[in-house]
Amino acid sequence: MPHSVSVFGAAGFTGALTARLLYRHPSLELRAVTARSDVGRRLDDLYPHHRVPLELEELDLDRHAEVDAAVVAYPHGAAAPVVAELRERGVRVVDLSADFRLHDPAVYGRWYREHQAPELLGEAVYGLPELYREEIRGASLVANPGCYPTASLLALAPLARAGVVEDVVIDAKSGVSGAGRAATEKTHFVTVDENLNAYGVPRHRHIPEIEQELAILGADVRITFIPHLVPLDQGELVSCYVTLSEDAVDPGSLEELYAEAYAGEPFVELAAAPPGVRDVRETNICRISVHRDERTGRVIVFGAIDNLWKGAASQAVQNLNLMLGLPEDEGIGVTTSAERRAVR
Repeated sequence: MPHSVSVFGAAGFTGALTARLLYRHPSLELRAVTARSDVGRRLDDLYPHHRVPLELEELDLDRHAEVDAAVVAYPHGAAAPVVAELRERGVRVVDLSADFRLHDPAVYGRWYREHQAPELLGEAVYGLPELYREEIRGASLVANPGCYPTASLLALAPLARAGVVEDVVIDAKSGVSGAGRAATEKTHFVTVDENLNAYGVPRHRHIPEIEQELAILGADVRITFIPHLVPLDQGELVSCYVTLSEDAVDPGSLEELYAEAYAGEPFVELAAAPPGVRDVRETNICRISVHRDERTGRVIVFGAIDNLWKGAASQAVQNLNLMLGLPEDEGIGVTTSAERRAVR
């Protein structure tokens, strides 16, 4: 008997992709897709390439909450009240917003707004399986990480755990889909084509999320994080420049440190050469490459993900799989070119 699921907020990029993955999932039944706009349109009309023949409905929890689990793909601030109602009804939730990523409601308030359901913060598990797999297995509420934190934390976790991080600068670049459907539709092609610019300087909202998780891992540092918009539809690359403490790991053991940290991880690849975003497009994979700059003594770590997949939708399905006791990679294994053509 398949587990029943709904996607709330399926008209956006990540919600629509989540619906696509769930619609084809062998152990899940996608019962409903809701939207705050485009109600009455079929999802395969709005996004033909996802091939999900379900009508977008206005949210009605009396009907749509009769499921085992739900993915909430609402904007920051709007998600928390819906998540709270779902949890009152006993529905397991993966939340794609930032509403439950930060542990301290005061910190959330400084970077976003007053929290709408602070009583649930203690229940939420940060949804990065490579760091919190066992906690996610028993969770009823999972806060899906942001795309930049996903790539940054996976790139830095082995060094943070080793206790050798003194300072970090993260130079991050993402395709325009990272801004979301509404912002992307308002951005004219000529403003992004053959262009490159930084944004969110110097207070990007992902900073406290990255710092919180690095501190838990053992690196209580203030980071410099600068994101850039690049003329791609999707894809993300972070370049992390790490100053090590005096008692740092032997430069020769860096590769061994990362190999040990990610041994057996189904969705982390270690590469000798710096990765590109095409290497991971339309996969749930984070591809990492670590290098030592002998001249400066810094360690340079690159992490590449697809911001819509591992940075959002496929990682949400990975978390759902764990929460529901399913194989972690079910429905999100590496797709072949033939499989990609089949859904376009």
